[in-house]
Amino acid sequence: MVMVRPFKAIRPNEKYVDKVAALPYDTMNTEEARDMAKENEFSYLRIDRAEIDLPVDTDIHDEEVYKKASENLKMFLENEILQREKNQHLYIYREVMNGRDQIGIVGCVSVDEAVNGKIKKHEKTKPDKVEDRTKHIEYCGANTGTILLTYNNRRKIDEIILSEMNKKPIYDFKTEDKIGHTVWKIDQYTSEKIQKEFEEVDYLYIADGHHRSAAAVRYAQEKRENLKEYTGEEEFNFYLAMIVPKKDLLVMDYNRVLKDLNGYKLDDFICEVEKNFLVEKVDIRYKPTKKYEYGMYLDKSWYRLIFKEEKNLNGIVEKMDVSVLHDYLIEPILGIEVPQKDERIDFVGGIRGLEEIEKLVDNEMKIGFSLYPTSIEELIEVANNDMIMPAKSTWFEPKVRCGLFLHEI
Repeated sequence: MVMVRPFKAIRPNEKYVDKVAALPYDTMNTEEARDMAKENEFSYLRIDRAEIDLPVDTDIHDEEVYKKASENLKMFLENEILQREKNQHLYIYREVMNGRDQIGIVGCVSVDEAVNGKIKKHEKTKPDKVEDRTKHIEYCGANTGTILLTYNNRRKIDEIILSEMNKKPIYDFKTEDKIGHTVWKIDQYTSEKIQKEFEEVDYLYIADGHHRSAAAVRYAQEKRENLKEYTGEEEFNFYLAMIVPKKDLLVMDYNRVLKDLNGYKLDDFICEVEKNFLVEKVDIRYKPTKKYEYGMYLDKSWYRLIFKEEKNLNGIVEKMDVSVLHDYLIEPILGIEVPQKDERIDFVGGIRGLEEIEKLVDNEMKIGFSLYPTSIEELIEVANNDMIMPAKSTWFEPKVRCGLFLHEI
């Protein structure tokens, strides 16, 4: 069983909701965040990336940034841009992108279940990023970001959600990227039914938000150590999540671009690649249509790569497309051992399209690769076996908008 718990939300005043809602803090850099919010005084980025309201040269980890986040949150509440719910609720949140629905329950989940493995992870976390989000929680006194979780589909939960969606929503709006967002508030009786149904779910899986989840766990553990009396019911023992059945999740490709060919000349590089891949030059941008196919953009040309030795692959992680590209090309030929730490490589979410690969390679980069998306089944298999996927293996769309819900602790 897993625990899903109603909470007293901090959420936007309806008349500001379309202006408050913002992409997650880690999908952009400071310059991009500042540009997104420059003509929008209500943007949640003023809380989630508060450095945009400080001098341009401010270090994003400076204490002043966290103080500014806290100050802006208080200002949003005082000006009734955000408001506090009087009672605990669960919510239904639907996003519609290109005619496709992503529908989930928004509520709180248990820190203890994140520790004991009922909430399963598949990525490593970086200490500096966990420290950043932990401080953000501490200064704001709230879980300020919504983690995306998934689970194996459960028909009864689907039926409850569909029934509730016949009622009047509390929010219904579109963001600038043409994605629709609709939210329904669930009454106590129906919330209890949903909670009971989740008690029949074996595990939840982190899809997106490993650092925010780890930060919530760390904050709770630190608070426990400093309490003289502890009941387990304190709000910091629970953190904010949108819980979506796996059938509703869309995993997109997560592509790679690199700054150089590691000293190889073009023809020599192609010869090295051909040791493990069939290489075919193509006339159009190449988006892989099945596993172990890759697109490669180099010197204004696209190539189709097909891995030759699929039959020799062993192990859950080793069989992933991102692992094959790394193990048989990016590391041995291009010399990238630890992608998340090497400045010669960068990552491009599939939502940006193959055009973004071309743009980057035609300017500051040298070569780009398009990949076949990791499947949600692969993610769950890795998590169930307590393994870790390679860095930047999954890109989920649509992104859960931040600022629609905060969990005060």
